[in-house]
Amino acid sequence: MASPLDQKLADILGGRTAAAFAKGLGLETVGDLLSHYPRRYARRGELTALTHLPVDENVTIVAEVLRVMNRPMRAKRGSILEVTIGDGKGILTLTFFNQAWRANELKAGARGIFTGKVGDYRGSLQLAHPDYELFEADDETGADPERAKAWAELPIPIYGATSTVASWQIQKAIGVVLDTLDPIDDPVPVELRTTLKLMDFSRALQLVHRPTVDAEWGAARKSLRFQEAFVLQAALLQQRQRLRETAATERVAGAILDGFDATLPFTLTSDQALVGLQVADDLAAPVPMNRLVQGEVGSGKTLVALRAMLAVAESGGQSALLAPTEVLAHQHLRSIVKTLGPDLAARLRPTLLTGQLPVAERRKALLAAVSGSAHIVIGTHALLGDRVEFFDLGLVVVDEQHRFGVEQREALRLKGRQPPHVLVLTATPIPRTVAMTVFGDLDISTIAELPAGRSPIESFVVPLAEHPGWVARVWARVAEELAKGHQAFVVCPAIDATPVDATRVDDSDLPAPDAVATGAPAPRPTANVTEVLASLRANPVLAGRRIEGLHGRMPGDEKDEIMRSFAEGRIDVLVATTVIEVGVDVPNASTMVVLDSDRFGVSQLHQLRGRVGRGGVQGLALFVTGAEEESLARERVEAVASTLDGFELANKDLELRQEGDVLGRMQSGGRSSLRLVRVAKDGALIADARERAAAILAADPTLSAHPALREALDRRLDETAESFLAKN
Repeated sequence: MASPLDQKLADILGGRTAAAFAKGLGLETVGDLLSHYPRRYARRGELTALTHLPVDENVTIVAEVLRVMNRPMRAKRGSILEVTIGDGKGILTLTFFNQAWRANELKAGARGIFTGKVGDYRGSLQLAHPDYELFEADDETGADPERAKAWAELPIPIYGATSTVASWQIQKAIGVVLDTLDPIDDPVPVELRTTLKLMDFSRALQLVHRPTVDAEWGAARKSLRFQEAFVLQAALLQQRQRLRETAATERVAGAILDGFDATLPFTLTSDQALVGLQVADDLAAPVPMNRLVQGEVGSGKTLVALRAMLAVAESGGQSALLAPTEVLAHQHLRSIVKTLGPDLAARLRPTLLTGQLPVAERRKALLAAVSGSAHIVIGTHALLGDRVEFFDLGLVVVDEQHRFGVEQREALRLKGRQPPHVLVLTATPIPRTVAMTVFGDLDISTIAELPAGRSPIESFVVPLAEHPGWVARVWARVAEELAKGHQAFVVCPAIDATPVDATRVDDSDLPAPDAVATGAPAPRPTANVTEVLASLRANPVLAGRRIEGLHGRMPGDEKDEIMRSFAEGRIDVLVATTVIEVGVDVPNASTMVVLDSDRFGVSQLHQLRGRVGRGGVQGLALFVTGAEEESLARERVEAVASTLDGFELANKDLELRQEGDVLGRMQSGGRSSLRLVRVAKDGALIADARERAAAILAADPTLSAHPALREALDRRLDETAESFLAKN
């Protein structure tokens, strides 16, 4: 029997309204609409602060009409109706063209909800042609003070809206749906609801959208938050359970790995050894490995992955290493060949496959993969192409997993005749709550210990807002490092001065600029590779130095040649975008200068800093920023400069970033993202929900005694969402 939540909105609201909701908000079913929860609650008796409205954003506000004026236009026929609304502190102008009749509704003293895009006209904030709904008191309230008080204090849900669908239109549509909604089975078992003092699903939906007092929507949200966390964790645990029911080829390490380990010129760290054992146990099991290895920059994750590849090669299997950039793919190839040594490299034949390979080389690489002669295939997105086939794909290694969509990882996994083992690497430490929420179906290993010989990196903020002259000292400091025989990176957020920056490889962890959030003036020009490269070449303190640029628009062979020249010491200063953010290893590079560092996220800055101090030389990171003191952007930069602990930074990042950015692209794949649960502050809730879901699944793996939960998981794991979970 179909759930009422699956009913199409068109059947209830009509085709035109349903189309507007689908196009503007992505809401197509009753379940979609009812899970579009209010962002906040207003009251008829309260006014919204108008002093800090964000320019160029759609807002929904509660305000009072102060005055109304209709005047003729100067340049052409017609009139302009200007309505001033206020909250006692700030004012806002509503502008209507050729709609003088609205003066009959918008009279001084009237209160209501107004929505539209905030504009700035000659220094004054305004809404042009806004939508609005005025409050109308019942006639009865005037004679009944208590009723009038209740009417004034009744919570009014304010919904996330668009320029085409207003908040009150959403409220009315939800009212229509709730009036006709049949009872809904609750996926949270009744005994669990009783223990936790939660209300049932149907009542929670009614009260979150139609509360009469604040306590009602508060209790409703508590119940819905737990249900959201509970169903997500049950889905992840069930997916984990299903993965363990599929068969995989057992890959047991032998002589190849033993011989490799015997030639290593160093001893594995205790963390590398421990994680290596965990991976070896997974590979030797008859079910697919599905493990995430997280570790600090330079902690040796790639070595752990290479040792896993050698275990797979022992039985004739192949490994595919998916890298996010051409630069990193080329570097992985060089590094793996060097680490293996000439004899083992000739035997395993590491092969590169990228989109910019010449046709003849690409054909050779494709043949090596399909014939099985290449036991290690390293590549970029080109590995995902239809023409790429493997003889016996036993292991998929995804480097810097946050750079790939889940569909891309699944496309590679499906190239195995049997499900291959999957090893995911990340140098971006993941807070426990995010790990439980996004990677709840993976086993997680951590490498926190750095290899011996790594010098700590000194980090400094260069605050140009207070000290604009300090930028000269930055380049003098770079010159000092070059004089010692070292090299330097200079990172810019953009390639050139074009207004729209299409250069960022991944901006999923970059919060919105402060200017957007506060209505501040347009942001300053962005440092870019083209202009900085020319400036540094003309800078007297760097005279005679070899300075080159690197960015994502360059041809692959040119990028590789520049990176190779830098690695070999033939380039002194490399001016680049974040194309060098991950994996690039140049032991002689001592200095990292990040210009406009406030335009990067916390994890990006930490990654960039990790490119230096890798060869025993003292590392230096200079974060140059024009962000004002005490701004959120400045706070991000100062947080990175204050500690080298990536795990501490990950938690700080979680606190600073906007909730919608926390999960980034991991939540792509259907409407599977979180609505009410906030990973930044709901760690205890998530952990509790996971523990209780695990207990239920352990006692009832098929959920035969919990049909409502089973149906909720089936609904969640529709074709798109199931794909999302399977591929993470």
